[in-house]
Amino acid sequence: MNRPVPVVPTLDLIAAASGELTPTQRRIAEAALAEPTLLAFGTVSDLAVRVGTSRPSIVRFATRLGFTGYTDLQEHVRGDLSKRLSRPSERIRSDKDPGVSARAAINEAMASVFDAARADRIGALVTPLVKGRTIWVLSGETSQAGAHALHSGLSMLRPGVRRLDEHSYGTELSDAARGDTAVVIDFPRYRRQVTLAARVLAESGVTVVAITDSPLSPLVELADTWSQIKVPAVGPFDSSVPIVAMSELLVAQVARELHDVATDRIDRIEALWDQTETFV
Repeated sequence: MNRPVPVVPTLDLIAAASGELTPTQRRIAEAALAEPTLLAFGTVSDLAVRVGTSRPSIVRFATRLGFTGYTDLQEHVRGDLSKRLSRPSERIRSDKDPGVSARAAINEAMASVFDAARADRIGALVTPLVKGRTIWVLSGETSQAGAHALHSGLSMLRPGVRRLDEHSYGTELSDAARGDTAVVIDFPRYRRQVTLAARVLAESGVTVVAITDSPLSPLVELADTWSQIKVPAVGPFDSSVPIVAMSELLVAQVARELHDVATDRIDRIEALWDQTETFV
């Protein structure tokens, strides 16, 4: 049977075909990613009803991804689903050898980070961080470590860097305006308030830089530029390692771009730390 190699995640297959998907096929893809068990165990009719389309459209979606038909796609998704369980409790039940699986997953995720930060790609992400009047940083729950690393690093290099917290969206977002830049970080399961905040920023004329997992992420349609990285499960929860690494690479590149300005600012901060006896 001629189907893609089973180790390739369904998400990656959809991402690779994203530019060729029709609007109907995008709706099918979104439903498949949001509710993978429906695709894995439901019938063609079940998925067609869920999306509001026809059975032939579902079959055409499967062939668009390179499968011979719906059954072939279903077999692939079942294998993928066993490796990508979204609920922490399910991950705990299924995790038999966390050390070995975590090492392989993090290695693969880090490869995606370095690919996203290639010299021919990182400029589009960094330029808005250098030129933005104010830099807003917001993230979903599982991305907070990366958002903290980005906010902390950028604050040392330039003024006007602000971290958005969900409880203060109302007051904070009122200050956002054209000429600002927002870095929005989120991954499945996408947090509704983060997407809504990103939409408000985009509609205010803020340049949105998104770091997420897929062309079908709700952040992509709101972003002026975006980057795709993988975030694996380590034990019951998503790993923060690739998000933190991506943030550190962005900070390092901003430091190179600002160079003298960043150096002078860090020297002033260090002098103030000495003056106020910040460190023991």
